[in-house]
Amino acid sequence: MTSTAARPRTAPRSTLRTAALLAAGTVAAVAVNAVVATIAVAAGAPAGYGPLTFPAYTLFTIVGVVIGWVGWSIVRRRARDPRRVLAVLVPIVTLLSLVPDVLLLVFRFIPGTTPAAAIGLMAMHLVVVAIAVPTYALASSGRE
Repeated sequence: MTSTAARPRTAPRSTLRTAALLAAGTVAAVAVNAVVATIAVAAGAPAGYGPLTFPAYTLFTIVGVVIGWVGWSIVRRRARDPRRVLAVLVPIVTLLSLVPDVLLLVFRFIPGTTPAAAIGLMAMHLVVVAIAVPTYALASSGRE
């Protein structure tokens, strides 16, 4: 009878590093988005405007970072030249992420929308990209 020694169920170091980097990037993006929300309210967005509340932008920041990481990882695994693909894809996805906020600015389909609110939301998208992309690059560097 052969006995197998139980292996400890710990995540590899690179997985822990990746998780820590993504968590730190997410916290940083939420913190900067809190500043953006404060500025938007000071510029004329309603103080209780739903999308500019902490729970709303925190949830959407987390979702954005996670979806971005999944996309980034897929491109890095499957593309022949991931750097080139990401250099094209990141700006395109960033611009596409602004479309709902531009539509919100034009059609104001959320009650209480002001230009300051819509522009604040657009700025939040840019914050997430500006923080997430370098975070993804750092997280990817140890995964070769």
